[in-house]
Amino acid sequence: MTLEQLRIFVGVAEREHMTRAAEALHITQSAVSAAIKTLEERHNVPLFHRIGRRIELTDAGRLFLVEARAVLGRAASAERTLAEFGGLERGTLTLVASQTIAGYWLPPFLARFRRRYPGIAVTLSIGNSEQAADRVREGSAELGFVEGLIDDPALARWTVGHDDLALVGSEAAPGGADRDWLVSVPWVLREEGSGTRSTFEAALAPLALTLADLDVILTLPSNEAVRSAVSAGAGHTLISTLVVEPLLRAGRLHRTAFDLEPRPFYGLRHKERYRGKAGDALLMMIERG
Repeated sequence: MTLEQLRIFVGVAEREHMTRAAEALHITQSAVSAAIKTLEERHNVPLFHRIGRRIELTDAGRLFLVEARAVLGRAASAERTLAEFGGLERGTLTLVASQTIAGYWLPPFLARFRRRYPGIAVTLSIGNSEQAADRVREGSAELGFVEGLIDDPALARWTVGHDDLALVGSEAAPGGADRDWLVSVPWVLREEGSGTRSTFEAALAPLALTLADLDVILTLPSNEAVRSAVSAGAGHTLISTLVVEPLLRAGRLHRTAFDLEPRPFYGLRHKERYRGKAGDALLMMIERG
């Protein structure tokens, strides 16, 4: 098998869609189909279930995805090692970040990095905090940036920034968010593994509450989906002010007083993998602000 076949397989597996994978990889759909068919026929193992117009990974496909990402990560590391002998005039930098960071906090740093190092190709993928940690551990991303606490002995973790969180809804609680109010209103929250969700869980603990005590009516996979549902009147949520500040200023959402500490953003890096100069340069830029 070739690295290109592995790259195509990972692209399809992450999107569970042949056409979207072809568009993301800038190749034809027939090339994508041919690569997957070759892998399956060569080893006589189905990698995807075909369910109507949908596809999803088989058990073999899920196991193969872990190995494929690891191989691509090692190949990217090898390429960086050679490219960086020429300084930072060319090379690659693979990043993964959780949604709030990727959508709001990190882009200004990436824009500055691009202006400073135009020869470095930066690739950013998005997942929740747990998914980001998985990518760094597997080697498919050199650096990760997350909001949630990650306890993994293979990964180095340090603070790179901070975020203010707000408890918001279409109406504010006049007396603030006390225990009785928290259990009486409907909630729209992010999915399991989200850093925002885990922060909310931690904030509820001093009140002897868990998420199971709340009326969670919707669990959604993105900040934008949560913001849209809450601004439409579905309920309340805890969310980054980076995401909702325009709606707060416009009066479309209102903030309820709730005792919250600033949330740290963390950098993640594998303790034993190669440390690329491009990654070091980006981290130095972030540290300087």
